[in-house]
Amino acid sequence: MIINGANLNLLGTREVEIYGTASLKQVENLCRKKAESMQWSIDFRQSNAEGSLIDMVQEAQNKCNALIINPAAYAHTSIALRDALLNCSISKIEVHISNTNKREKFRHNSITAAAVDGVIIGCGINGYILALEAIALMQKNS
Repeated sequence: MIINGANLNLLGTREVEIYGTASLKQVENLCRKKAESMQWSIDFRQSNAEGSLIDMVQEAQNKCNALIINPAAYAHTSIALRDALLNCSISKIEVHISNTNKREKFRHNSITAAAVDGVIIGCGINGYILALEAIALMQKNS
């Protein structure tokens, strides 16, 4: 499962100097193409609502082999999302399109990062592809 948080539905039009011009649908298509090449299927989702994201994480625990999450701004604020990720025992990677460490100081700390197996930041939308590859390597080596 690939979960996308708040405002990521606006990709391609929101702060293009930071996030680029690719839409979320283009990111989804990129991920689907990569997943198909790996003989995987993906469930690609987005929500602006914190509770919905928590529900998705809990659902992934029971239905999926791995989770990629871009919590967006919730990475810096949501203890509840962090708790849901901690309770989720499948492989998990956090992705951020921009390099959050080069942005506003409040974005430098991800409270959700400690609840996942790895974090990919600042690689643009290719971070999602790197996350799929990282999940494959993690599962191969376990």
